[in-house]
Amino acid sequence: MMKLYKIILMFIVGIISYGCNDYLDINYDPNLPQKATGDVILPPLFQDMARGELFDTRYIGMYVQNIGSTSSNYRADIHGFFTGSDAIGEKWRQHYWAIGKNVDLIVEDAIENEKPWYAGAALAMRAWSWQTSTDVYGEMILKQAWEPNRYVFDYDTQEEIYEEVRVVANKALEYLNMNDESQSLFNGDLAYQGDATKWEKFVYAVLARNAHHISNKATYDPDLVISLVENSFTSNSDNFYVPHEGTNSTNSNFLGPRRSNFGSRKQAAYPIRLVDGTILNGVVDPRLPMMFNPSVDGQYRGVVNGSGDPYSGDQKVPTFYNNYIFFDNADYPIMTYSELQFIKSEAAFIKGDKATAYSAYINGISAHMDFVGVDVVDRDNYLASAAVAADGNVLTVSDIMLQKYIAMWAHGALETWVDMRRYEYSNTVYKGFNIPNPLWEYNNGNPAYRCRPRYNSEYVWNIEALEVIGATAMDYHTKKPWFVLP
Repeated sequence: MMKLYKIILMFIVGIISYGCNDYLDINYDPNLPQKATGDVILPPLFQDMARGELFDTRYIGMYVQNIGSTSSNYRADIHGFFTGSDAIGEKWRQHYWAIGKNVDLIVEDAIENEKPWYAGAALAMRAWSWQTSTDVYGEMILKQAWEPNRYVFDYDTQEEIYEEVRVVANKALEYLNMNDESQSLFNGDLAYQGDATKWEKFVYAVLARNAHHISNKATYDPDLVISLVENSFTSNSDNFYVPHEGTNSTNSNFLGPRRSNFGSRKQAAYPIRLVDGTILNGVVDPRLPMMFNPSVDGQYRGVVNGSGDPYSGDQKVPTFYNNYIFFDNADYPIMTYSELQFIKSEAAFIKGDKATAYSAYINGISAHMDFVGVDVVDRDNYLASAAVAADGNVLTVSDIMLQKYIAMWAHGALETWVDMRRYEYSNTVYKGFNIPNPLWEYNNGNPAYRCRPRYNSEYVWNIEALEVIGATAMDYHTKKPWFVLP
C-alpha cells in the first residue's frame, strides 16, 4: 500500500511541476482575446458618469433646493452629512473605481493598436471626472491615485487637481487630433457615435468649466473662458448625453420611474417659484408644465427644504416621473449647449462686455427652451417678457444665474452647487433663495461647501490622511474649497 501511495504522490508532483505552464493554465484560450479592448471597456463608463452624478444629486440637489425631502429636518435638506454612510460618496466611487483605471486600459489598448481617438475619449472622461469630483470634495488623492500595492493615500490640493484637469484634457485633444485610420471609436461610443470633433468640443467644455470656476480669484481670465466656450458646443446637437433603452432596471434612466431612485424626493418650492411667476415679475414660464408635475388639483407646488411637504390630499406634491427627463428611456445630459452659453454670458458680464453677455444670455434661454420642446411662438413671447432682461445695459448677474439655474434643474445640480458656492448662496444673486434655518446642529450656522470623502474607502481605511486635511472635524463639510476662495 505504501508503494502505491508513493507512486500516486510522484504522479501528482509530476503534473504540478509540468502543468503549472500547461495543464493548470485553464484560463488561457489561444482562440479568445486575453485583454479587453477599448470598445468593450468604454460603454459601461457612460453609465458610470450618469450614476456618479445622480446618486449624489439625491442629496446635493437638496443643498441647492432643486429637490427636497417629504420629511422635515431631513439631513441633506438642512445641509448636513450622513455619518458612517457612503451617502454623497458616489462621485468618489465613480472617479477612483468605476471609471478609474479603466481609462488606462483603454489608452494602453489604443496606443498598442493605433486607435488614438479611443485614447482621446477615455482621457476626456478622466478630465471631466477629475473636474466634477474635486468640485464636490475639494482635496483629493492625485499623485498616489491608482498606485499599486498601496493601502493608504495622501491628499493633494484642489489647485493641483485643477491643473491636472488641464493636463489630461490637453492630452485628450492631442489624441483626438491625430489621424485615426481605423475610426474604431464608432464601436462603443454611446455619446457621439465615433465623432472625434464632438469629443474635442466636449473637452473644451470641460476646460471652460475649469477656467470659469475660479471666477473669485485674481487670476480669473474671462477672455480665456469665452474662447474655450467658443471652441466647445455650438448647438444642442453637441450636447453630451448618456442614452438609456429603458427596458429593464439595468438599462433604465436613473431618473425614471422603473428604478425609483427619486421616489422619496420631490420637486422643491424654489424652482417652481422661478417659473410660476412668483419671482420673475409675474411671468409664467412656458417650461413650467413641461418640466414639473402638478398636484392632483392642477396646481404646481414644491416641498419646502427643511420643512418637508406641507400639503396633503389633492394638494400633495407629486413625484417627478413621466415628464421632462424623468422617463425610463430618457437620455441623461452630462453637459449642454445652454450651460456653456450661460458660462460665456457670465464671463462676458464680469469682463464688462455687455453685448456679448446679453447675446449669450439669450442664446442660453432659447437653447434650453428648444431642449425642453417649447413652441417657437411661446419661446419668443417669453424672451420678450418681463422675466427676461430687455438688453445688455439692464442685464444683471442675477438674471444670468437664475436662468442658468432653471436650465440646469435636476440634471445639473452638482454644477449649480458650484455656482451657488461661488456666490456664497447669495439671495441677491439667487433671488428668493433662503438657506434653511436652523441648519444641521454640527454646521455651526454655516451652509455646506463640500462633501466628505467616501466613508468606506477613506474613513475606514485612510483616517490618518484625513486628519492631515482636517476632514475628521464634524463641520469639515462647511469649509470653503480652494476654487471658492479669492
